[in-house]
This record gives sequence, structure tokens and C-alpha cells, in this order.
Amino acid sequence: MTTNLPKLVVFGEALTDFIREDNQRWRSTPGGSCWNVARVGARLGVPTGFAGTVSRDAFGDKLIQHSRQAGLDMRFTRQVERAPFLAMVVSRHPPQYFFVGENSADLAFDVDALPSGWMDAARIVHFGSLSLVRQPLAAHLLEIAEASHAAGKRISFDPNYRDLMAGPTYRSTLRRMAGLASYIKVSDEDLRGLFPELDEATALAQLRAWAPTASILLTRGAEGMRLFTAREVLFQPAFATQVIDTVGCGDACFGGWLASLLARPDASLASHLEFSAACAAATCARQGAYAPLLDDVAALVGAESPCIDFHP
Repeated sequence: MTTNLPKLVVFGEALTDFIREDNQRWRSTPGGSCWNVARVGARLGVPTGFAGTVSRDAFGDKLIQHSRQAGLDMRFTRQVERAPFLAMVVSRHPPQYFFVGENSADLAFDVDALPSGWMDAARIVHFGSLSLVRQPLAAHLLEIAEASHAAGKRISFDPNYRDLMAGPTYRSTLRRMAGLASYIKVSDEDLRGLFPELDEATALAQLRAWAPTASILLTRGAEGMRLFTAREVLFQPAFATQVIDTVGCGDACFGGWLASLLARPDASLASHLEFSAACAAATCARQGAYAPLLDDVAALVGAESPCIDFHP
């Protein structure tokens, strides 16, 4: 009998970023928006599973190694004999990238390989990013999202706009996912990419029309973030920190938000928002998509002890 299943289950892609440095050398690092969100949840002490598939090679092995180190529930992640999914980051300023992943490992996801009873145990189920535009994975994940919503689970959604999402096909996916979601995170850059024909205020209004009851977290980097609920709007300034690398900051922000909701259900929305901002700041202060620890958050919010005490 499968026991102790996680309360946060993250579906999506894990990949390897190849980043071109200034000296024209390439540096590889494990990544992927959904995988980053999962690692953040686990590192903050919330039982978390990353439901995705990676390659059985040096790149997949590194993803598995980092997943174990983060404390993810490894019953949710498979390795298969397929090519790795790669993101080639040609330039970071301005961002220029392309993806290599025809018939790659992430597309071999199999829902039947998940632990029995996972949906019953889950409280929040997260979706987003490239996994919702890459077929046949996207179709499978939409079915899981709809089934999870029907089962009364809270759905978390981060579009994490990339150029692959341009066009009418993804627009229908965006609308479907928004309608299912309890929590949506978008950046100002996401809104420009998702709704190029609209100004930001109109784009946000369109998203709200599709998701009238969702809590929408709008992030603006150093300008802070706003939380829009059906009843109120809250503002959280960014924490002052030395910015070393912004990679993974949005993922840390949303992963921290989800972890705080699960572990501190009685906390105020303002407190959850502060915790989320502290996670983003802690990641900005480190190289790479750093997944913050409770001590990192406590140092920023002024707490004397870790902020999360998870009760299953």
C-alpha cells in the first residue's frame, strides 16, 4: 500500500539549460520552470512530488541527483531511454533561446506510472510552462488538470510565457487552465507575451474574466508584486538584496507561495505574499535557479526561527 503521498504535486517539464557565457563557452545546468517550483516546495519542507520524465543519460542523471538532494518524492519521476530535453540559451541579456526536444524524454510521461492514490492525497496540483504546449504531453496534462479540479483539488498555474506559446492553439489552453485554477502567477513580461494585442491592464482584466475566483499573483521583478483576489488587491514590495542572477526567481516566488499556503493555512494573505517575496529575493542573491531554504526566508522576513512547520 502506498503511504505518505505528497500534498503538492507538480506536473511538467524538467530540462537541461545550456547557457552561452561571455567567453563563448557553454555551461549546462539542470532546470525547467515546473521542476524548479517542485524543488522549492520540497526544500521548504512541504512533501512534494515532481511528476515528469527525464532521460536516462548524464543529463537525466543530474536532474535525478538534484531532485533527490532537494527532497522530492522520487516515486513521481521516471527515467526513460529517450533524448534529453534541452534549452539553448544563446543570450541572457536580451534573452534569446531555442529548444531541442523532438521526441525527447519529457514527452514520454505516463500517468499510469504515478503512485496509486496520489490524487486523493494531493491538496494542490501545479501545471505550467512548456509542458502545456508540447504534444502529446500537453493533452495528457490538461486531462489531469480537469480530473484534479473535478476531484476538488486546488489547481496552480504558471503560464511562464515562451515563444512556443504564440498563436491561437495555446490561447485555448490558457483559457482552459485559467478557468480551472485557484492560483495563477504571471509576470508583466508574461502578460505582454500572452496578450500582445492588449495593454497590461486589459490583459489582466481578460485573465480575470477567465478566472473570476482565482487568486492572481502579478510579479514585476524589483518593483514588487500584487495579489489580486475576488475581493481585494494586496501589494508586496521586493526585498532589498544584491541581485546575482534572476534565473528561477519567478519559480521560487510561486513555489514559496504554494509552500506557505500548504504549511501555514491560517496565515494571512499578506503573510503568504511576504514569504513568497522572500523566496524570490533569496534566489536572486544566488547563482542559478537556487531553491531557498527556510533559513534563507527567515533571514529576510526577520523571523527568529523557520517560518514553516508542516503538519501532514
